[in-house]
Amino acid sequence: MTPAARVQTAIELLDAVIAAARDGGAAADVIATRFFKERRYAGSKDRRAIRDLAWTAIRRFGERPASGRAAMVALADGDGDLAALFTGEPRAPDAISASEPRADGGPLPVWLMPLLDPRIDSTEGAALLERAPLDLRINRARAVGIELPEGEPLPAPLEGLRLPADTPLADHPAMLAGAIEVQDAGSQWIAAACAARPGMTVIDLCAGGGGKTLALAVAMTSEGRLIACDTDRRRLSELSPRAARAGAAVETRLLDPGREAAALVDLEGSANVVLVDAPCSGSGTWRRNPEARWRLSRDRLDRLLALQAHVLDVAAPLVRPGGVLVYAVCALTSAEGEGQVRAFIARHPRFVPEPVPVSAGRPAGAGIILTPAHDATDGFFIARMRAG
Repeated sequence: MTPAARVQTAIELLDAVIAAARDGGAAADVIATRFFKERRYAGSKDRRAIRDLAWTAIRRFGERPASGRAAMVALADGDGDLAALFTGEPRAPDAISASEPRADGGPLPVWLMPLLDPRIDSTEGAALLERAPLDLRINRARAVGIELPEGEPLPAPLEGLRLPADTPLADHPAMLAGAIEVQDAGSQWIAAACAARPGMTVIDLCAGGGGKTLALAVAMTSEGRLIACDTDRRRLSELSPRAARAGAAVETRLLDPGREAAALVDLEGSANVVLVDAPCSGSGTWRRNPEARWRLSRDRLDRLLALQAHVLDVAAPLVRPGGVLVYAVCALTSAEGEGQVRAFIARHPRFVPEPVPVSAGRPAGAGIILTPAHDATDGFFIARMRAG
């Protein structure tokens, strides 16, 4: 493909991502995979260049552009080499008109900026949109005699490695043996904040695909009872084969949305630890999913806040006296973090905040906040509360 044809194809890919973000469709990575399957004439170098162009535009604009062309033209206004490729020739984008629409604005959604944690300054905002590395958690029980990938060790006491983004691992012997799992260091800190130990009863209430569940299983050395719950059947179904590969003993429990408490009544007052890694805005993961900014709205954020409060209320009766509830979100809005914890304690005064036992992060209300620039992780809020 010519450089100009790559630009035109990147515009078409952007149009598909914009439409999916507007209509609640698939994630950008999924869109890109489908897009290139339908364009097998694009070689590997072409695909890489097209994707890089499209993702540059996605990271550049915090507000959803009107079209892929509006985004690419705005980039071309500041890049003479890119602008020169808008020739109007066959398979090239049409020549740029001075009067045509252009995407505008900064990299963060304007409406959301006042709602972000005050620690999210311009440096943190820029770091939120840099490309994220690939972090791995090591499962030592499965790593004996297995050659691990080469990477930079994560900070102790985490047992993990940091590799360049897009390092291929799907067929790596360590991955196939369950000796490693892809997991951001921030997620590993959440599991560490639970301080799970062998013999405990631990509930991961929003387990999803089970990344943190498996980290908890390692800490428990598969001794005790570990229950992974979720309302998403598809995501929860991914956990059992992952647990088998990792040698982890995990119970799974599918919950009915809105009726979770009924399915958990037998666990009331039994848990040493309940982890609530709640559904959230995902504003802490923009460096991995930058188009998520285009999906978020004030109405959606309000619905998420209500859901977080509901899940916390479901979790509260499960914690035994003296047990702990760990609340976490991969979000950097104050309302989803310290505001949510403050409101929960007001509703459930038997819970008292206590220090989060990790060496990363900065204080944020009754919890801590992890950020890309300060901690080299995705953005997270973590709080730990002891039940009386």
